Amino acid sequence: MKKLQALLILAAMLAGAASAHAASHAGAPMAMGDAKKDSATTAPADMANMADGEVRKVDMDAKKITIRHGEIKNLDMPGMTMVFQVRNPALLGKVKAGDKIRFTAEKTEGAIIVTDIQPAK
Repeated sequence: MKKLQALLILAAMLAGAASAHAASHAGAPMAMGDAKKDSATTAPADMANMADGEVRKVDMDAKKITIRHGEIKNLDMPGMTMVFQVRNPALLGKVKAGDKIRFTAEKTEGAIIVTDIQPAK
């Protein structure tokens, strides 16, 4: 009987902890893999996720771009210089080293991918 009571108490505690965890994360953003975005259009909400950067290198063969960028808020990433994959290789034809840009990046399957590039205004 004591084992049954202990199991019931443990189950109640776990249920309460799970409920508290869910409540504390109710307003948290979804993981990037949970929401697929259409890169063909940039919605106003996506404009808020754009980061400033400067193109350092464009590698058309590898379909990658090196960007010195400021903070990428939607990825909680500080400013740095890094190499990104691009979702659409045609984006690379729009830019060259030295260009000031605004871009959107998301984390998909463990990789950080640039989904949109616009000239900085």
